[in-house]
Amino acid sequence: MKTFIFTMFMILLAGITNTTFANTNIDSNRTSKYVYCEIVGTQKLLSTKVTVSVDYGEERSFFQDTRMKDEQTGKVQSFNSMVDALNYMGNNGWEFVQAYIVTMGQQNVYHWMLRKQKEI
Repeated sequence: MKTFIFTMFMILLAGITNTTFANTNIDSNRTSKYVYCEIVGTQKLLSTKVTVSVDYGEERSFFQDTRMKDEQTGKVQSFNSMVDALNYMGNNGWEFVQAYIVTMGQQNVYHWMLRKQKEI
């Protein structure tokens, strides 16, 4: 019985401690000096090229096409690799933050997080 009471006390104490620390780290008046985006690359079928979609965190419809398009022609842009796409985004002021890969079936989907300093 003592073990049960001690265990319940420790669980309760851990919950209170986590809540206290979580609330002290939040500053609602603080804003980030960066904006973020995620580029998601998938390899084209029977090709070495990569198609890249961009997520800026904005609301969009389900059927909206988020693939990168050429600014002049409006056609979907293909890149030689994810590094090629990163170089393209880097030329537009974005910097690399983090990358991870998700494997779906036999295909790798590349997720790269980027950030850009806000213009004030």
